[in-house]
Amino acid sequence: MNFPIYKTKMGDDRKFNLSDPKQREEYFKLKCGAEAEKLREYLKTNTFIAYLLGKKNSGKGTYSKMFAEVVGSDKIEHLSVGDMVRGLDEEVKDETKKRELREFLEKNYRGFYPLEEIMNSLENRSTQKLLPDELVLALIKREISRKKGKVILLDGFPRNLDQVNFSLFFRDLVEYRDDPDVFILIDVPMNIINERIKWRRICPKCNASRSLKLLPTSKIGFDNDYYLICDEPNCDGGKMVMKEGDEKGIEPIKDRLLMDEEILKKAHSMYGIPKVLLRNAIPVDQAKDYVDEYEMTPAYSFTGQGEDIKTIEEPWIVADDEGVQCVSLQAAPVVVSMIKQLVEIFKL
Repeated sequence: MNFPIYKTKMGDDRKFNLSDPKQREEYFKLKCGAEAEKLREYLKTNTFIAYLLGKKNSGKGTYSKMFAEVVGSDKIEHLSVGDMVRGLDEEVKDETKKRELREFLEKNYRGFYPLEEIMNSLENRSTQKLLPDELVLALIKREISRKKGKVILLDGFPRNLDQVNFSLFFRDLVEYRDDPDVFILIDVPMNIINERIKWRRICPKCNASRSLKLLPTSKIGFDNDYYLICDEPNCDGGKMVMKEGDEKGIEPIKDRLLMDEEILKKAHSMYGIPKVLLRNAIPVDQAKDYVDEYEMTPAYSFTGQGEDIKTIEEPWIVADDEGVQCVSLQAAPVVVSMIKQLVEIFKL
C-alpha cells in the first residue's frame, strides 16, 4: 500500500514539546486550528462511525485519545472490541447483568449457535477462543446504542477478512443512526512494532510501562548495561525490567500482524466508503520537507556511568517493510493529518 505523505511543516520557527499537554494544545492550534474548529462545529449536530484498522500496537488507542483531546472528549468514544469482550467475563458473573445480557441477545442475536450454548460459552470462556462474528456484531450494537450523540471510533472490528464484508453493512445492522462511516487505516512498519516491544520496560513494583529507547524515565542506572529506574509518584523507584517474552519482539504475534496487514489491504481496495490514510513513518530523504524535526519520534541512548550518565536524543530511524530508511513520527502530526482528511471527507 502506498499511503500519501501529509505535510505538517509550515515554515514557523516555533518548536513544541509534544509530550507537554499545554504545548501540544498550541501545536494543534497552529497546525490544524481552523480544521479542528470546523470539526467541532460539525459535531454539534452530527456524528460518524469510524473503523480503526491497523496492526496490533499500531497506536489506535493513542490516536483516538489525542483526537478526542483536540476536538472534544465529550463528543468522542473510543470503543475497543477487545475491552468489550474482556468485560463480558465479569458481566456474566453478576446475575442481574447476565439476565439483561440474555434479554438483549434474545432480541438482537442472529447466528448459527443456540443462545443457550452462547451463554454457556461466555460463562466458561477461554480468553484464547474467539467469539462468533454474529455475537460480536450484536454486542457492538449494544455498546453503540449506549453512546448516542457521540462519534464512535471502533477499534478491533473488523478483526478478520470476513468481517471486512460485515463492516460495509454494519450501519444498517445496528439500526442505530444514519451516520457517515469511515475507514481509518494506519500504516506502521513491522520494525517499529518490533522495536517498541523489545525496548519496553516494566516496573515490577507498580507495573508502569516505559521504553528504554523511546520513553525513558528521568532516572537512569548502569549495571553492565543501562536500565530505567521507575519515577512514578507513588512508587519507590524500582529497577524497570524487560517483560517476559519481549526479547522475541514481534515473533509471537507475527501471524496476527500479517492478518492485520491483509485486512488493511482488503479495506484499502474497497469502494464506497471514505478512507483516512495515516502513516507513522516517512522516508528520511523526504522528512525535512514534510515535517518539523520536533514532530519526529526521538530515540534515546546513554553514555557515562554513575552520576555522569548523559542522555543523547536524536530522531528514531528505522527501515520500513520495503527496507527504506524512515523516520518515525510522533502521534501529534499523525492526528493532524487525520483531522485534515476528515474535514475533506465531510466537505467542511
